[in-house]
Amino acid sequence: MRVLINHGVSQDAFAELSRQAYVAEGFSHMESRGKRATVSGVAALTGLSRKEVKRLNETDGEALGAEGHRRNKAIRVISGWMHDPDFQTAAEPGKLAIEGKEYSFAELVKRYSGDVTPAAMLSLLQDSGNVRVDNGYVILEKKAFIPMATPLDRLNILGTDAGELIETIGHNMMATPEHRLFQRKVSNALVDRDALPEFRELSNRRSQELLEAYDAWLSKHEVRDDAEAAYVAVGIYYVEHTEQEIAP
Repeated sequence: MRVLINHGVSQDAFAELSRQAYVAEGFSHMESRGKRATVSGVAALTGLSRKEVKRLNETDGEALGAEGHRRNKAIRVISGWMHDPDFQTAAEPGKLAIEGKEYSFAELVKRYSGDVTPAAMLSLLQDSGNVRVDNGYVILEKKAFIPMATPLDRLNILGTDAGELIETIGHNMMATPEHRLFQRKVSNALVDRDALPEFRELSNRRSQELLEAYDAWLSKHEVRDDAEAAYVAVGIYYVEHTEQEIAP
């Protein structure tokens, strides 16, 4: 609630999004169990009225989906830049001409984003601080894509990334031991406060190295031709509280 209030999301807006999520998951839940997904069935499952289920099912909920799509495309472009030899210099992301050259930024975007125009992708990556333009060339400044240009971008991260963690926890609550997914954390409530900056730097550096290694492995195992694709993600988070912040 603190995050939503800080980003200007009212209780009414949150309640509407919550009802939309209940309805979407209700239809998905019934279909996954081989049942015919109906308005009446979802109403009984969620506790919402049939009229409300019908309205929410017909509501255009593409805004957040479009933001997620745009974010995933940006991540693919940066990953391609980091791992595709065509766009590298000395095994590092190269300085790319905006367009006109064989291995330009425009070609990179075409190869890895498909339906997003080079101009739109360049604007997105500039807004997120990932790239800068110097004399007609695009230079990769940051390898991690964290969109922060708009409140919608930030809320989309809250929904997708927190949702994936909750999905893993929920899976592990019901799965047998041999089918549980990796879910671990390390914590300590007695850390010297003066040591926090050093640990923050250590955790940022080591976590980034690990994620880049995972990203390189995943890029080498992307689908070819008509092979069946699957989605996979590994997330790392950092949280820090002082004694005053966690006191009741």
